[in-house]
Amino acid sequence: MEGGDTFSVHGNGNQVDNKAFHAFQKSFVQVQSILNQNRLLINEINQNHETMIPDNLGRNVGLIRELNNNIRRVVDLYADLSLSFTGPMEASSGGDSGGKLGHKRVRHVNES
Repeated sequence: MEGGDTFSVHGNGNQVDNKAFHAFQKSFVQVQSILNQNRLLINEINQNHETMIPDNLGRNVGLIRELNNNIRRVVDLYADLSLSFTGPMEASSGGDSGGKLGHKRVRHVNES
């Protein structure tokens, strides 16, 4: 991107701020890193399960917790990205929502 701070998206004339693009790119890199880590965790969980060794099965409890936390982080990153995209759009649409979405992520807790 030589000579400017913006670039065209889909050739339709919409301009995206260079800083915003880099923020989105950073978030997607974080998501990809977490997903790669999850792949490794799932492989280890599967290997531990196949051995049926009690210590390995016990270790899976912590690995599954880590996997769940990673999934929450990915959901939060995507939610932040979504708000970054929709916030400016809603503000410019003239709606009276104050730039906030009416959606709230609800966490469901298993009671087992």
